[in-house]
Amino acid sequence: MAKKTECYVDTSAFIAFLDKSDSYHPSFRLLFSEPPPLATSALVIAEGHGWFLRRYDQRRAAQFLAFVDALPDLRIQPFDAVELAKASRIAKKYSDQKLTLADCHGLTIMGERRTACCWSTDRHLGLSGIPLAV
Repeated sequence: MAKKTECYVDTSAFIAFLDKSDSYHPSFRLLFSEPPPLATSALVIAEGHGWFLRRYDQRRAAQFLAFVDALPDLRIQPFDAVELAKASRIAKKYSDQKLTLADCHGLTIMGERRTACCWSTDRHLGLSGIPLAV
């Protein structure tokens, strides 16, 4: 059997999977049913936690963290001063795009890990002329 290709997971993919009212929920339910190895940013985890906390409550935010913790093959890239410098370079380079710092960190991770697969509902990740190897 061929090895599954690693995919980067953006905040919007986690939200779409966990929020049954999301229009992308059926698609991400299928993807998360047998996921390949996954990678994400610590900023994505922070964004997701904050989203569930503000949109719902502490219980749903805690459920989000429990889901992330239970994923068997998820690598979470820490965010420190070195990662901030890398993400900031991308944010400055593509200042004409509406990229958050979490988006820029994700692009950095995908470029460094040579990850061509990105689970996201955001149209700008991997699009808009932004190469994955930045």
